[in-house]
Amino acid sequence: MNLGVFSLSLAVKDLKASHEFYEKLGFKKLDGDDVKWLILENGDTKIGLFQGMFEQNVLAFNPADVRNVQKQLKQSGITFVLEADESTVGPAHAMLLDPDGNPILMDQF
Repeated sequence: MNLGVFSLSLAVKDLKASHEFYEKLGFKKLDGDDVKWLILENGDTKIGLFQGMFEQNVLAFNPADVRNVQKQLKQSGITFVLEADESTVGPAHAMLLDPDGNPILMDQF
């Protein structure tokens, strides 16, 4: 099963301050609205900065087919807190929690 590109989505208090900090670490803006969220990259590493959108940090994967990944994980006994509608196609997302309650987002663009 290919989970796709991995990134860490950080819940930040001040988007501008966080952006400036991560720029000093060599991250460059890839996408975002500069108000609520930004996607930054440094080589193969991507992080998302999200202000007021998440209560905690989130592990994120971008599979090519989130519905297929969801089916496989459900067959192995994984429970989802948010499921992608398997009767649709195209962009969708699903979310599960690891045993410690850390959210894992599966997000298909």
